[in-house]
Amino acid sequence: MTSTENATRNGVDTATLFATLDAVRADADLAKFQFRATNRWLSGTHNRSTIHGFHGAKQEMTHRQPFTFDADHPPVLVGSDNGPTPVEYLLHALAACLTAGIANVAAARGVALTEVSSTVEGDIDLLGILGLSDEVRNGYQQIKVSFLVRGDDPEKLRAVVEQSCRRSAVFDVLTNGVPVSIDVSTD
Repeated sequence: MTSTENATRNGVDTATLFATLDAVRADADLAKFQFRATNRWLSGTHNRSTIHGFHGAKQEMTHRQPFTFDADHPPVLVGSDNGPTPVEYLLHALAACLTAGIANVAAARGVALTEVSSTVEGDIDLLGILGLSDEVRNGYQQIKVSFLVRGDDPEKLRAVVEQSCRRSAVFDVLTNGVPVSIDVSTD
């Protein structure tokens, strides 16, 4: 498929996908994005994040609407269960990023998809978070992603998933880490 063909494959507008790739090849500064989230504590372990504005393609932009996400802990972890835990959102982010990548990579390669589903499991030992052991990390000890992918030839589907993992921003952050800086204002 050339970048001038207008087709939708697996729900992906391939003409727009290839035009975006061509535009970024011509001007690498278009690839620089900054995503942002704001968060406000509500009560106990309940808090709410809003995602709306971001910078990308050399300009300030907004989503069509603000998106809000509540996070909390279940009662067994001293919360009120007003939303998923932050570590559960991390599992969602990984699954969502890999799935979006699978759709885009498959569309670009002309691979047909009929089903993509996944289960993401993260094993965590609360001894670290609760400060009861310096030997146990605070975060996940391991994360396992199990995909069911149907459509084209199985080898092509496996190659699409492998490429999605190589190009996934969330997979990259989780497997390679990223520097995080914290600034505190008390005014």
